[in-house]
Amino acid sequence: MITEQLVDLSRLQFAVTALYHFLFVPLTLGMVWLLVIMEAVYVMTGKQIWKDMTRYWGKLFGINFALGVTTGITMEFQFGTNWAYYSHYVGDIFGAPLAIEGLMAFWLESTFVGLFFFGWDRMTRGQHLFATVMMALGTNLSALWILVANGWMQAPVGAEFSYETMRMEMTNFATVFFNEVAQAKFVHTLSAGYTCASVFVLAISAMYLLRNKEVAFFKRSFQVAAAFGFAAIFSVILLGDESGYSTGEAQHTKLATMEAMWHTEPAPASFNLVAGVNDKEEKNDWAVEIPYVMGIIGTRSLDKEIIGIHDIKERNRERIIKGQKAVVLLDQLREDPQNEALKAEFEPLKDNLGFGLLLKPYSEDVSKATPEMIEMAVDDSVPQVAPMFWSFRIMVAAGVLMLLLFVASLWASIRGNFENKRWLLRFAVLMLPVPWIAIEMGWFVAEYGRQPWTVYGVLPTYVSVSNLSVASVIGSMAGFVGFYTILLIIEMYLMIKYVKLGPASLGTGRYTQSLNDK
Repeated sequence: MITEQLVDLSRLQFAVTALYHFLFVPLTLGMVWLLVIMEAVYVMTGKQIWKDMTRYWGKLFGINFALGVTTGITMEFQFGTNWAYYSHYVGDIFGAPLAIEGLMAFWLESTFVGLFFFGWDRMTRGQHLFATVMMALGTNLSALWILVANGWMQAPVGAEFSYETMRMEMTNFATVFFNEVAQAKFVHTLSAGYTCASVFVLAISAMYLLRNKEVAFFKRSFQVAAAFGFAAIFSVILLGDESGYSTGEAQHTKLATMEAMWHTEPAPASFNLVAGVNDKEEKNDWAVEIPYVMGIIGTRSLDKEIIGIHDIKERNRERIIKGQKAVVLLDQLREDPQNEALKAEFEPLKDNLGFGLLLKPYSEDVSKATPEMIEMAVDDSVPQVAPMFWSFRIMVAAGVLMLLLFVASLWASIRGNFENKRWLLRFAVLMLPVPWIAIEMGWFVAEYGRQPWTVYGVLPTYVSVSNLSVASVIGSMAGFVGFYTILLIIEMYLMIKYVKLGPASLGTGRYTQSLNDK
């Protein structure tokens, strides 16, 4: 039997494994292009130091890549184990991009990762650079297909429900692939990964420069990371804005909850810089507002309104009532699938079917749902505001700090005196964990903001879970957390070890100093 506890535990398990996995993914996405840049300079100049830089940072990339693959594979199995009805209901659409990711992108990246590490003495410079570029493309294509699948969950297009199969069926693959929300999420996620890797390289380079160790090596690394990160952080900001405010019902709900906008305000709406969010009474006890800003950045206009949470709930109430009728008609169609009168009555209500399923937690027989149950479903149709509001602001604050870091680093790099600016180097070191904080908060906003849906407007989370025992979910979650924690410890140990060894870990004899040297 499906219970609220089972749903919450299944959600928690997937959230924990996803957040663990995403500790590794962003660094992989960004590091691979930094390797391409460094190796391209080596191929063009023939200077040995650039080859050594590629190999050294490649070691750290390889450790992270291995852990990312390991944690990612187990995540996909959860769709079949913990979310069986979800896999059955939307598998035709969701499964396609994941299958392509495995057949194309994962094959591409895994093949060329091997050539990158073991092909230095077996290929020419140009051939090895080609392998590195293909490794980068494979890694980023992998993210593309996963985010196409995820974007469809946020804004389901190119598919429709079939009362004959009782499943969602794909109608247009191109529409699924070019989904505006999916593409915005893809470029935003890539840019976040590029920023993360740039901060990583910048911080480690700054550590060495503060100790005056391997200065020539890490000056070049610092400059590459500063330039790449400067471009990446502006991409994050611009594309994040587009990702956050893409068209679609799910995004309107997210926008209202991220900004704690309870009422639809006259255009252009003000922006709540900070606020005392009161979810219980559905209001802000206090707020520091900046006039007009939210309306301008949220609609790119001065005359368009941003719908508030109360109006969203009112609209959802109408859809839940229509959806209740759709569920009843669907049950009748199961008994009499050839009844043309039922089909004609069901068709205009079909798009509200998912909203009718929001009543399932309160009444197994949706037709018997009371007005009180409908009101509870209406409240469920919008996520809690306070977690969304503050997570988004933590993410934005981290982004502002990284913007300041890269502006200062690039400017100092252009002027050629950054190694003497100890305040800047210390700032870079302190910023090392910040991109991960921003990224984890960003994923929380994206995924929690979709609740109570696995697929927005189509399939509620409550209906999606497998019929498992609570004990089995707790046991598997404990196993995942334990296993992933061990992997994280191994990752941290290896990364710290090779960071401390520095380029001396290459064994070339050209570098002998490390962070442990006195």
